[in-house]
Amino acid sequence: MQHSTSSQSYSYFIATVVSLGGFIFGFDASVISGAVGFLSHEFGLSDWQIGMVVGAPTIGAIAGSLSAGPVADAVGRRPMLMAIAALYLVSAGASAFAPGYEMLVLARFIGGIAFCSLIVAPMYIAEVAPAQQRGKMISINQLNIVVGFSVAYFANYVILQLSKQPLPWVQALSINDETWRWMLGIEILPALMYLLLLPLIPESPRWLIMKGRDVHAEVVIQKLTNSLDIARSSLEEIKASVKEVAHQSQQAQWIQLIGKVKSVFSRKMRLVLAIGVVAGIAQQVTGVNAIYFYAPTIFEQSGVGTDAAFAQAVLVGITNVVFTVVAMMMIDRIGRRPLMILGLSGVIVSMCICSVGFKQADYVITSSAVQELNLSQEIDLSPLIGQHFESDVEFKKALSDQLGRSAAKQHEATLLQAAANINAVVILVGILAFVASFAVSLGPVMWVLLAEIFPNHLRGVAISIVGLINSGVSFCVQVVFPWELSTLGASTTFFLFGIMALVSLVFIVKLLPETKGKSLEVLQEELTLSSPNNSTTKKTNKVLGDIA
Repeated sequence: MQHSTSSQSYSYFIATVVSLGGFIFGFDASVISGAVGFLSHEFGLSDWQIGMVVGAPTIGAIAGSLSAGPVADAVGRRPMLMAIAALYLVSAGASAFAPGYEMLVLARFIGGIAFCSLIVAPMYIAEVAPAQQRGKMISINQLNIVVGFSVAYFANYVILQLSKQPLPWVQALSINDETWRWMLGIEILPALMYLLLLPLIPESPRWLIMKGRDVHAEVVIQKLTNSLDIARSSLEEIKASVKEVAHQSQQAQWIQLIGKVKSVFSRKMRLVLAIGVVAGIAQQVTGVNAIYFYAPTIFEQSGVGTDAAFAQAVLVGITNVVFTVVAMMMIDRIGRRPLMILGLSGVIVSMCICSVGFKQADYVITSSAVQELNLSQEIDLSPLIGQHFESDVEFKKALSDQLGRSAAKQHEATLLQAAANINAVVILVGILAFVASFAVSLGPVMWVLLAEIFPNHLRGVAISIVGLINSGVSFCVQVVFPWELSTLGASTTFFLFGIMALVSLVFIVKLLPETKGKSLEVLQEELTLSSPNNSTTKKTNKVLGDIA
């Protein structure tokens, strides 16, 4: 589709509205990073319970991923997006008023179901965007995600500072006593806005054509292109693509769904499925959600203290936004493949920097430091004064043995700040370098690729399958991360993320083709042709055979 200036503005308006779901996802996902310390103290949570609170939305996202594509194919993209907005709204309210651990996990699980917006929004945008600008428009969703991250970090920092102010209105609103509830509850505002804006967008023309509503689809395409001739030619091109599959089956919906799943795993889909799965795993196994969801906790490990840790988390958000904008500017210029290779290389280097920074740290509590801390008399650190600890694991274990687990966790950030001999700047540089590398590659590019590489008739189901795998890996990373920090230590944890990035880079170099500037229909022809004599099929079999 070609766009005039006015129709192009309309397309970007649609992409921006739809991508507000990405903002709410980013906010929801990262706002917990500020609340987790308060929750751990208030509810007496173990490492695994902390992981469950943080990871509960991802369990919901797995459920959402299983159903998102098929439901979006059945009821339409717009109704699906409106249901997602309603789920975000309910989750935010329930999280803010949760009376205990179990209710909080349930509320965040509900919000996690809405994380399927990461699947539905790029799918919708890909179906309304012109090929030349599709990457940039889909990346608006990723930009909104990182803006949501950044706003959440900033909101957490502001609420934390407000909670320490002896102002009458702060006390009247219980911000000082219920800090974490305000952090989680403020999400109600963007969720409500999203729900009110979605009725302003049209239904996807490709979905309308798949449902036989050609007249309605032509009206939408004409509005998107501002040309009746272009609308009619585009309509015929899409109909031709859809028609190939429309006559293959008139069976019941559930039988068609089974058929689609089989088609996704068929021989001719080997390459596109392998690309999708590798990208989906690589995006999570390199540790991005450990960084985003535990940012203040990670910075506390470098001994900077709670306030500075929250402030540095804001830098994470800003870096994320800046380099996502860079990715949006470059994705349709230099392409998807170079960005992925460049970004993964940066992830490897940055994780090694963090690992080395933590490895070189040691920990000693002096008597003068204890006096400056002005802790309560119940906190007896005298047996630890002057002892030298070579790792964060040894130091935190000694604190737990001396003070008890609950008290050690409550004062961990303060005691790390007093005892750590570590170059906190190196850790900050490593984390920010990781965020920048991820933001120009795995963050936006994966979702662009998923929206591009799968055929029209299988896109919903295929993206759901990859989204399920992506969410499963994400959940494992989030739940295990607190245990890793406590048991393996920060240095080993970040080194493992670097190893995973190296493995991912090898697969990406082997598998990933370039997709920029090609229509969805052309990509379908190039990537899924199944003739044994076809060059694409031969290359696919050779590449997958080499990896195996």
